[in-house]
Amino acid sequence: MARRWAATLADTKGVTLPPEELEPLLLEVAHDAVGQAGSRHDGALLRFTALYAASPMGIALADPDGGIVEANLALGQLLGCSPERLRGKHITDLGSTDHDISRLKAGLEQVRSGRERYQERMLLDHTEDGQLWTDVTLARLPGDRPGSVYPVLMVSDANELHLLQERLLHQNVHDPLTGLPNASSFTTKLEAALGAGARDDIALIYLDVDGFKVINDGLGAGVGDQVLRGVANKLSAVFTGHHDGFVARLSGDGFAVLLRGELAATEVVGLVERALEDLNEPIYLGGHGIGVSASAGIVVRAAVEGGAAELLRAAEIALHRAKEAGKAQWMLFDPELDARDRGRYQLGAVIAGALENGEFSLVYQPTVKLANPDELAAVNAGLRWNHPEKGELGADEFYPLAQTTGMTVPLGRWLLAESLAATARWRSQLGDAAPDVCVRLPARLAIDPDLVLLVKEQLDKHQLPARALRLCADRDTLLDPRGEVLDSLAVLADLGAQLVLTISGSADLELIPQHRLPVRHVILSGPVVDALDTDAPTEAAIRHLTQLITRARELHLRVGAEGVRTHDQAARLRQLGVVAARGPFVNDSATGDEVDELINRHPRG
Repeated sequence: MARRWAATLADTKGVTLPPEELEPLLLEVAHDAVGQAGSRHDGALLRFTALYAASPMGIALADPDGGIVEANLALGQLLGCSPERLRGKHITDLGSTDHDISRLKAGLEQVRSGRERYQERMLLDHTEDGQLWTDVTLARLPGDRPGSVYPVLMVSDANELHLLQERLLHQNVHDPLTGLPNASSFTTKLEAALGAGARDDIALIYLDVDGFKVINDGLGAGVGDQVLRGVANKLSAVFTGHHDGFVARLSGDGFAVLLRGELAATEVVGLVERALEDLNEPIYLGGHGIGVSASAGIVVRAAVEGGAAELLRAAEIALHRAKEAGKAQWMLFDPELDARDRGRYQLGAVIAGALENGEFSLVYQPTVKLANPDELAAVNAGLRWNHPEKGELGADEFYPLAQTTGMTVPLGRWLLAESLAATARWRSQLGDAAPDVCVRLPARLAIDPDLVLLVKEQLDKHQLPARALRLCADRDTLLDPRGEVLDSLAVLADLGAQLVLTISGSADLELIPQHRLPVRHVILSGPVVDALDTDAPTEAAIRHLTQLITRARELHLRVGAEGVRTHDQAARLRQLGVVAARGPFVNDSATGDEVDELINRHPRG
């Protein structure tokens, strides 16, 4: 256009144009320029209008103060009203809560101050549905005057996405079965309660449903799930509302409660007792009135005393003690008792190393014939730990710890191997005059499926006849449901090993005919023997013992006794029919060379 008009003005053929002729030419130039610029502006305006109207995103054009001038159809549909109803409202009027209104106000200020874009997720008001989660963008459009700014609001629907995120977050921190917070959520809550600046008292309660496996296996997992929901509801009803009570399901049938504030142990114990009583009330499911009991471990302390790990450990120890004490009860954490237990647990943790380092040795208890106390009937072999710091430790001090750490079987294997090695040495010296060795089987070794193979390997290794070995067990070991103890003992008896049963009453004795046990000896133990350790035993005690011995003879059993303290007690037992005994009345224990000397002095006849 410029070139065309330049050519026209230049082509004057050497004639200077007068103003009246030049003016029309310039006007024509101006009209032409305006026409072309207007054409481009109209096209851009049409395209913007079409985009604004067709956009799936809600858009509102506002004046410099934030008043809505125009709103597109998408925004009206998103907020449940016509665009016309939005005109004249202020942008901040769309916020649903005071917090959202303040954020819209802050966004407008930032855009006016030069920020290109402000974005937030917030709640806007929907005409019919109430609150709606949206992603909001505030931007700036240049005005028709230099420096003027017109805000534009752009809104997209985030409700479904937000609700999905909320559901996922809820699932991440809540137990899907009971709806309670889960272990992760509980740990976060506990750490926050113990955070910097915490001044409250803290109560942590661990609860565990007693015998839940019986419910789950007996009535089915579906019923078990309903029972757990019932437990969750009862715990929530008791603890929620007290000292910011926070109840969570940790795993399986384990729950935890966190309380904080000004707490007294008596108050916390009262809440726990109420919860345990409520749990005892039957839950009726499918015609079954199911009552559950629970054990609880309680820790109450100031928040500044120790961290989360120490608090959790204390609650777990208290719960463990409650279960050991008979279940269906609570136990308050005792720091002094814990200090003693830590020493015991440290001892249990090093049993494996002590066995490998040769710190264990055999200790023997001789069993003598009461008709001739100078003649040995058998030698009972046990373990002694020669601890480098604590000195000599008896089996009752470390066997329970071995049970906890899984060292019972290695200790039992070592005991059996060393006992048979000693027996082989005695028999090489004395032949058939050497006493039998009696080994009490730890329960965990008795249920071991390789027991028969282990015994046979050791007998063969030391070239011993099976009759040289007596294997002693008690009622609990025989009835242990975890293994085939009776079958193993029957096979060992067929090989020739002598089986010995420790008994304290008629019920124990009757296990022999009931299960057809190939037992050859019974050993009286406990109160039934202690009752004779007085100057004048009661008639009832003598009658009870007489009945036991009579029944044992009917079963063709040889009767011995353990724990015999005095010669008078030994004499009474002999009069009643006991043929052999061991205990302090003859010699409490012997080790190493002592037992060799004892055997040489008192060979078996």
